[in-house]
Amino acid sequence: MSDLENLTAEERERVQMRREIIDDLDEEFELSLEDDAAGLGGPDAEDRAFRRVYFRELIRLQGELIKLQDWVQATGRRVVVLFEGRDAAGKGGAIKRITQRLNPRTCRVAALPAPNDRERTQWYFQRYVAHLPAAGEIVLFDRSWYNRAGVERVMGFCTDEDYEEFFRSVPEFERMLVSSGIQIIKFWFSITDDEQESRFRARMNDPLKQWKLSPMDLESRKRWEAYTLAKEVMLERSSIPEAPWWVVQGVDKKKARLNCISHLLSLVPYEPVSHPEVVLPTRIFHPDYERQPTPDTMIVPELY
Repeated sequence: MSDLENLTAEERERVQMRREIIDDLDEEFELSLEDDAAGLGGPDAEDRAFRRVYFRELIRLQGELIKLQDWVQATGRRVVVLFEGRDAAGKGGAIKRITQRLNPRTCRVAALPAPNDRERTQWYFQRYVAHLPAAGEIVLFDRSWYNRAGVERVMGFCTDEDYEEFFRSVPEFERMLVSSGIQIIKFWFSITDDEQESRFRARMNDPLKQWKLSPMDLESRKRWEAYTLAKEVMLERSSIPEAPWWVVQGVDKKKARLNCISHLLSLVPYEPVSHPEVVLPTRIFHPDYERQPTPDTMIVPELY
């Protein structure tokens, strides 16, 4: 007999709520393991103290993100957030924490692969336009049209004419989006040379992370200075009043996530949205209904 069967309905509800909260916290700890796996041992006392602050603040900020999501849905706003930066700078981790508790139908991630042969013949921005939000949606671009100003420039995947045309077009493209009612927020995640090398080495030695280390990532180590120059040019030539760049200091992953989410929230004028009280309907019972047993051959083996 389950322990819950001896409790009142109110007590069962409290226990279930506590289990849900603990399950969420377990998920947070699971996501945080990657931060310590490549270290030289467990976290020291200072790290443990900040970890408590981190989880408390992260959950608080995620609660605010839910309010932002509700406001975007209620008002029909359209929000685009671009995440750019060095390889291994922490963009993916920040995106995970932003989307973790949000409705994927409202807040979705666009992470486009390299263009195919057909897409290379299109207007450069065309394949990104297809992923822009409709009313009541938020889209997070895990890398964006700024690939042309970064990896394509450094790796020689575009011509000088393509590169210059991009900088002529991108301010007008973004102003057009903003004038149509789309808010654009652009984050650049910055880390040091030493920190990137450390994270790359951690990925090399971790079988759970090796998939993150692509040949393009390895090539970026050789071209650190070229990527630095490309970034400096990009920030100077494409930060406009309608869509400025915001630089996130990413050496400390946890602080970078909190700072990014906090700043994102500060840029959107969201307000709490009132909701009608949710009432759980009474289940309808039919005396002639009899639940049929599930065949044993369909049952997933309970190995745990």
